[in-house]
Amino acid sequence: MATQWFDLPVETHGHYLVDGTDAPEEKPLLVGFHGYGETGEASMEALRRIRGGSASWRLCAVQGLHAFYNAKTGELRASWMTRFGRDLAIADNVRYVSSVVTRLKRDFPTRDPLVYAGFSQGVAMAYRAALGSGHACRAVIALGGDVPPDIPEGSLATLPRLLIGRGQGDAWYTERKLVADEARLRACGVEFEVLRFDGGHEWHDEFVKKARAFLAGLAPTP
Repeated sequence: MATQWFDLPVETHGHYLVDGTDAPEEKPLLVGFHGYGETGEASMEALRRIRGGSASWRLCAVQGLHAFYNAKTGELRASWMTRFGRDLAIADNVRYVSSVVTRLKRDFPTRDPLVYAGFSQGVAMAYRAALGSGHACRAVIALGGDVPPDIPEGSLATLPRLLIGRGQGDAWYTERKLVADEARLRACGVEFEVLRFDGGHEWHDEFVKKARAFLAGLAPTP
């Protein structure tokens, strides 16, 4: 008797956290994607650190669709995908992000630029959102994660300006991976900056400071 997997698309609910919902003025959007085993709250904390004391950006932390409990603590955690059904999950996630940004633009006064920021597993989401969400973005901030290998070179050439960060002690996003990313991006003519800092797989203060200055150069006060 044969056994076979079948795919069935279903409707589900995603969740995103917005900071500055009561601000009536138009603001640029900084949309963040958390790492594996984190939640939107962790991403929002990082986005607030990047923004600093300025309220010039409206922040949105998108939470991964795949929720689970930490086996030791019972705390809720989320991820973006697993190896199972990976290609379908990628397409679902890109549509999800596109819908989130559409809602943000509909529900809140918005102006350019739009920037995506990802950490760890969320870095791939930031790149994919920049290329496939249908919402033109000005830049991508990528910390502790590599350029998705499934993105073809022709698409990489259309990436916007990038800020890439890696902690020298990061055992996951290794120096070898970063060097490979630099070579791919350079070959495609992508404009990018890299900050190597004395830290690990984390939102290190040095990178936060760099990202804050990076944003300031993108969105001068209107």
